[in-house]
Amino acid sequence: MTTLISRDALKAAIDAGTVVVVDALGGDYYAQQHLPGAIALVADEVAERAAEVLPDRNATIVTYCSNPACGNSEAVAQRLHRLGYTDVRKYREGIQDWVEAGLPVESGVPANR
Repeated sequence: MTTLISRDALKAAIDAGTVVVVDALGGDYYAQQHLPGAIALVADEVAERAAEVLPDRNATIVTYCSNPACGNSEAVAQRLHRLGYTDVRKYREGIQDWVEAGLPVESGVPANR
């Protein structure tokens, strides 16, 4: 199982710029709302896109999806581990918890996608 990160620790890391956040929902869910600065990367795309969107295999990476019942964040985290990423964590509570706490989200799809 992937190491977990709390909402407060994730918020602090985002604010400090010390983490790469990965939205494991992707698609319309990502376009509707995602954590600040998050990169959309779903499990089926990890093998082909990880090296491009996550070039530093030693960076602190946090995956998330919708809520604790969603398995997407764990699936992406496990695939990243298998590819040699050394510091992958999971925000198990997901974007539902983030939004309910009143924290900021972004919307739209990045121009490079």
